[in-house]
Amino acid sequence: MEHEGTYDAPGARGGPPGAAEAPAQAAGAPPRPHRHAGVPVPPPMPHAAPPMPHGAPPPVPVEAPPRPRTVPQQPGRAPGAASHDRSPFLTWLRASRVAAGPGIWAYGYRPKPPEEPDRLPGRQLLSGAVIAVLCGWLLGSLLWNGYLGSYWLWPLTVLTPDSWHRGMAAVWTVYIYYAICLGALIYVFGRLGRWPQVWRRYVAPLLARLWDDGGVIPAAVGGGPRQDPADWPQLRAAGAHEAADRLAAEARAGLMNDVDHSRIERAWQSVRVQPGRLASFTETVLRHGAAACAHPSGARDLPVRAARHDLVTRQVRIGAAVDDERNPYVHRGAGYALDPSLLGTSLLAVGPPGSGKTDRLVRPVLESQCLQALAGRTAVVAVGAAGAGLAPDEAFDVVVRIGRQDSAYDLDLYGGTDDPDEAAAVLAEGLVGDLTATLPGEGGRRAATVLAQILGPYRAAHGRFPSVPELRELLDGSPAAVGALRASLVEAGHEALVREIDARERQAHRPGDAGPMLADRLALLDRPAFARFFDTTDASRTFSLRALEHPLRVRIDLPERGHAEASRMLARLVLAQFTECAVARGDRSLFACLVLDDATHAATPEAVRGLGRLRSANAGVLLTLRTLDDVPESLRSALLGAVGCRMAFSGVTTWDGARFAEVWGKEWVETRDVTDRQVIAHEPLTRVTHVVRRLVTGRAVTAQSVTVRKVERERWSASELAHGVPAGHAVLSVTSVRGSSAPPVLIDLQR
Repeated sequence: MEHEGTYDAPGARGGPPGAAEAPAQAAGAPPRPHRHAGVPVPPPMPHAAPPMPHGAPPPVPVEAPPRPRTVPQQPGRAPGAASHDRSPFLTWLRASRVAAGPGIWAYGYRPKPPEEPDRLPGRQLLSGAVIAVLCGWLLGSLLWNGYLGSYWLWPLTVLTPDSWHRGMAAVWTVYIYYAICLGALIYVFGRLGRWPQVWRRYVAPLLARLWDDGGVIPAAVGGGPRQDPADWPQLRAAGAHEAADRLAAEARAGLMNDVDHSRIERAWQSVRVQPGRLASFTETVLRHGAAACAHPSGARDLPVRAARHDLVTRQVRIGAAVDDERNPYVHRGAGYALDPSLLGTSLLAVGPPGSGKTDRLVRPVLESQCLQALAGRTAVVAVGAAGAGLAPDEAFDVVVRIGRQDSAYDLDLYGGTDDPDEAAAVLAEGLVGDLTATLPGEGGRRAATVLAQILGPYRAAHGRFPSVPELRELLDGSPAAVGALRASLVEAGHEALVREIDARERQAHRPGDAGPMLADRLALLDRPAFARFFDTTDASRTFSLRALEHPLRVRIDLPERGHAEASRMLARLVLAQFTECAVARGDRSLFACLVLDDATHAATPEAVRGLGRLRSANAGVLLTLRTLDDVPESLRSALLGAVGCRMAFSGVTTWDGARFAEVWGKEWVETRDVTDRQVIAHEPLTRVTHVVRRLVTGRAVTAQSVTVRKVERERWSASELAHGVPAGHAVLSVTSVRGSSAPPVLIDLQR
C-alpha cells in the first residue's frame, strides 16, 4: 500500500499471493486468432492477442481461458457479516471517495472546512488554548484552596434558605453550585482560548480518522451510506447470490485485484442493460471467478505500475495542488487527478524538454488507459517516437513499429475505410495538412480531390487501394501506370471512372496542381526503410483505427531518427484517422483515447475542428508540445480554445505564457493599498516628542491609511508562468464533458 492509500494490484510489484495471478495463457493454448474490421491477424506474438468480434460488447460473451489456480480459501465469516479484513485490495475497495469537483483526487479526500479569512495560525491558536487552560486551572486552584477568600461562596449562602443547609439537600446544593462555578470558568476561559475552534480544527478530524480506521464501511462516491462493496450487493439485489458469494470469497482470499473488480463491474452494467444475459453472466462467474469476462488478451494487470490509480473513479493521480495563495482555497493541498470525463474534452500540455511532460503526464495517463482497457472500458492508441519508452511492449495488444523490420503489425494508410472520398480526405490531411494555409485557394480540398480521382478508379479496378509506390507513380503521371489503370477500367466496364482518369490528366498540366506536391510528400514514405509497410495486399497484418469499438491497447512507434518529416506526417495521419474513426463509431460505450507525445506540426485547421467533435463521441486526445511556436500562428488561439484541459509546465516562454494567460482570463481580487503620510505636530510638546522619535528611529513620524478595493487581474500572468512556476510543477486547468470546470491550479507533479 503506497502513500495516500493507493492500491497496488497483487501482480503489479512482484509475485502473486497465489496461482490465480498467473497469466491466463500459461496453462492452456492461446486464444484462436480471428479477424474483424480493421484488426489484423499477425504472426504468433507473445504480447498481442486478437480483439473481440465486431459489434460484440466486451463483457459477458467473452470467457477466460482455463488457468491453473489454487482453491480459494474458506472465508472466515458470512458474506453479509461485519468485516475486519486488512488486505490491500479490500482496504482500497472500502476507502471513502468524495466527488469534490473536477480534477480533485477523490480517493480518501476529506473536504476542507469553510474558508476563514481571519483564520489564526495554528501555533498561535494552540498556544492561546494552552495558556487559557493554565490560567483557568490557576484561578480555580486559588479559589478552591481559599487563597482569594470565600467571597465566591456568598451567592450560595445568601440565595439558599436555611432549611437547605442541613442533610442531603445541603450536599446536592453545594455540588450543584460547584458545577455552576466550574462551568462558568470553562465557558470564560474556553472563549478566551478559542477551545471550540481547536476542537473543529484538530480534535474532530483526528477522531474521524480514527473512526474510519476502525473498520467502518465509508460512504460511496457522492456521499450517503452504503453496504460493503466486497459483498457485491448489486448482484445480490438482482438475485445472483451464487455469483456474489463466489466473487466475495475470491476477494477475501486475495485472488482479485482492482482490474478484476472494474472489469466485472463493467460486465454487470451490460447485464443491467440486457437482463437476458444474467444467466450467462452468472455461469461465467461461477466457472472462472475473479477471472471472468477477461480481456481478449487474457491479461488481468499490467506488468508494472508507476502511478497511483483508482479504478472505481477511473482516476490517475498526477500530483497535488500546492498550498499557495494563487490556488483556490478548496484545491490547496488536495491531490490532482485526470479521468475520462476530463480527457473527453482533450488536453494540451506545453513545456520545454525535460520539464516532465512524458514522465509526469503522458506515462501515468497512458498507464491508466491501459488498465481501463483491460477492464473493458477504454480503447487507447499511443503515438510516440521509437525508444521513447512510453510503456513496455507487454502492456499493449498491438505494437506497430514503423520502419522496423521486426514489426509484426503494419499501419493502414487509408484508415480502414472502403470509401475512396473518405480515404482521400484523411490521406490528404496527413500528407499536406500543414501546408493548406499556404496553398492557393482551398488547398486541402484540392489535394483531397486529386487523391480521390486516383483512389476511386484504382479500387474499382483492383479491389483495393494502391500501395505507396503505386500511388506515387499515379500522382507523378507515369504514362505506363496511368495507361494500365485505364485499360483495367475499360476491361471492367467502368466508363464513368475512366473520365476521372482523363480529368486527372488534364489537371496535371495546369499550374498550381496539387499532384506534384502530394507525390513529393509521398516520396518520404517510399523509402527502403518502409518497404514492408503500408502494404495493401496483405490485410492479415494491417492495423486500422476502425478497431476503436473494442478495448484495444495500441502503440505506434514513429521512426524519428533520420525520418523526422515522415514521422510528423504519420502523426498527422493518425490524428486525422482517430478523429474520423472515433466519431464514426456505432458503439460509443468505450472511451477512445489518443495519446500523442510530441504533436509538433500535427495541429492543422481540420485537426482543430476535429478536436471539438470528440467531446460528444466519448473520445479525447492528449497532445504535448515543446512550445506553441510549433503550431501555426493562426491556429494557436484556436487550438487552446478547442481543448478543455490546458497545462503549462515550468520553463515555458513569456510568449507561450501570454497565450495561456489570455485563455485563462481574469478574476476579481481584493487588494489593500497602504499609504504612509507624515504627521505634522502643532503643539510644542508634540513637536518635541516627534523630534525625539526622529532622532531615535531616523524616520519622520508617519500614519498609515489602508484602502481596500476589488480589482480585476489575470489569474496567471505571462511573467508568472514563465518565471514563477518551480521545476517539477505545472499549472493545469480542467473542464469536464458536462461543463464543470476548475480554474488554473499550480500542481506539484512529484507528490
